[in-house]
Amino acid sequence: MTPEQAADQAADQAADQAADQAAQHSRTLAVVRVLLDRAHLATPGQVPDAVQQAVAELGWSAGIYLVDYEQRLLVPAPVAGAPQRVPQAVETTLAGRCFRTVEPLRSTSGQPGIWLPLLDGVDRLGVLELTVPEGTDMDTEVFAERCELFAHLAGHLVVAKAPYGEGLTRLRHQRPRSVASELLWRLLPPLTFGCEGLLVSGLLEPAYEVAADAFDYSVLNGTAHLAVFDATGHDLPGTLLAAVALSAYRTSRRAEHGLHECARTLDEHIAAQGGAERFVTGVLGELDLATGRLRYLNAGHEPPLLMREGRVVKELTGGHRIVFGLGQGPGSGAERVSVGEEWLQPDDWVVLHTDGITEARSPDGAFFGRDGLTDHLERAASAGQPTPETVRRIVHDVLEHQDGVLQDDATLLIAQWASGKEQEMASLNPGLVAPQDLSPTRGHGPDVPRR
Repeated sequence: MTPEQAADQAADQAADQAADQAAQHSRTLAVVRVLLDRAHLATPGQVPDAVQQAVAELGWSAGIYLVDYEQRLLVPAPVAGAPQRVPQAVETTLAGRCFRTVEPLRSTSGQPGIWLPLLDGVDRLGVLELTVPEGTDMDTEVFAERCELFAHLAGHLVVAKAPYGEGLTRLRHQRPRSVASELLWRLLPPLTFGCEGLLVSGLLEPAYEVAADAFDYSVLNGTAHLAVFDATGHDLPGTLLAAVALSAYRTSRRAEHGLHECARTLDEHIAAQGGAERFVTGVLGELDLATGRLRYLNAGHEPPLLMREGRVVKELTGGHRIVFGLGQGPGSGAERVSVGEEWLQPDDWVVLHTDGITEARSPDGAFFGRDGLTDHLERAASAGQPTPETVRRIVHDVLEHQDGVLQDDATLLIAQWASGKEQEMASLNPGLVAPQDLSPTRGHGPDVPRR
């Protein structure tokens, strides 16, 4: 073969590869279009059917599994005309491992397939099982791209459609909730959130009877706002007080008030709701995402912990003031409180929790304690667990410490600053998407504020 013929052959092969790639991308787009078209008028419970109908265009099949509220079981969503799938334990199955590690895992038995984390951003919703025909090449970039697209779209559709009915929400209930718990869960933000430079994850127990604990977070103009509340009482009035605390905090925060003004708003409305008999403890924090400067107030609450390089290095003991609801009037001293301050280093963790974590007692009277919490946090950091998995395991361990019966609500909220973990969780195939392409913040024209 002459050099000219070799060059022509190479050119022909390149043209064929480009044409094949274009055809594959066109087919992928057509399947995505089917999914989005089917989703327009789908009820929440029909989202799994829309996903199945879309992947069927490729000869695949799909199954959505949603994690229950205690995060112990992955519950399959029914699909019309398909065999009922079996629930998967989070701790002991391949599907559960996919959920725990937030990593795709190939099926090890039966028809070829893959388990994919079902995420909304970085919030773990469950897993997506995709099965493919025998002989499918699962090592191609096209296959990886399709898997990632279907998993991301399915996750977003689950979250977008869920508020419109009970078809998906009821799958996550393994037993009825108390009225107080139902109210509180409706007020909470998603359990996990990530943006460039921040990963936040929280959980509370008991999932079906929690009454008076709550947490919140937000990002506005480059500042992350963090809060944990513990209202007096373990009944519906306690839940109402926690709801007032959340609402008052959000109202003040959205008006871009500072920490002291937020605290005054909380005092005013909690006092009006609880009188002199009920109050709320809590921590309010503001984290500058550009510099790592953390400012905080502590209203009679457990001090936050600071983790650095995998070790709990200190309690954050500044910013103490009287509990929310009793801070009004000249004798309260609330106006004279100095705001606590800490400068974080990259990959530092700020750990907020309620006393239901540290004061949990075993049947023989032993407290879980700060030492128990510290030990669990450090072991989780050593194991390299994703932040939401760390939170899940610690809260479960607290429950097991008490033989499954909590004497108090238990809440844990962890914020990681400048760790890059949010990018690892958001990309199911890191080789396909560059980290800077996972957010609009930088590198795509003018800098976009985190708001």
